[in-house]
Amino acid sequence: MEKFKVIIVEDVPLELKGTEGIIRSDIPEAEIIGTASNEAAYWALMKQQRPDLVLLDLGLGGSTTIGVEICRQTKEVHPSVRVLIFTGETLNEKLWVDVLDAGADGIILKSGELLTRGDVRSVMEGKRMVFNQPILQKIVDRFRQSVGSRVASQEAFVNYEIDDYDERFLRHLALGYTKEQITNLRGMPFGVKSLEKRQNELIQKLFPDGNGGMGINATRLVVRALELRILDIDNLCPDDE
Repeated sequence: MEKFKVIIVEDVPLELKGTEGIIRSDIPEAEIIGTASNEAAYWALMKQQRPDLVLLDLGLGGSTTIGVEICRQTKEVHPSVRVLIFTGETLNEKLWVDVLDAGADGIILKSGELLTRGDVRSVMEGKRMVFNQPILQKIVDRFRQSVGSRVASQEAFVNYEIDDYDERFLRHLALGYTKEQITNLRGMPFGVKSLEKRQNELIQKLFPDGNGGMGINATRLVVRALELRILDIDNLCPDDE
């Protein structure tokens, strides 16, 4: 790894000292050309000398949005500057998404293995989406959940003999469409009577053992479809009418 210049943005003195210690002991190629505890100090440093890497904490002065804006503006004005987030915001997942959208090259959480020479080298060599173990574990867990949900959905379609028309019908019921409105959807070749018949057939498929003697209306049918993953609650979008 070639030598490069770093600015550290951190507003907690003790954490700044620890970060400087990690860099000086583990990453000898890095030259710390300045540190900043707030946005104004950071931009003042940027006017004096441009770094190759900005090591950016997100929580500055009690605000998390300042760090995101620093990242966004840095990438807009100096796109070649790498921005590596080094943050103690270990639970705010929305913040991680915001800063990635702002152009961050990676996120290192201040837990687990902390900042490593390998992570910094990856960023400096042009790798995007550099994460350390704590955030990678969260990403993998979400990936597993997503795959498991898709598999369950595919199995439900097969096991309950659900076709595309069934899915569209159930999805639009979930969105609050009436049967009359569903018949007007483009490519939905059914009248109200046919949809009522289809609803009864779906009730028989999804409730093969009945419903404990209780009647099954459209709402209960939709809830059952959500339970079985026939419908994805995060992707309930209407078709073009």
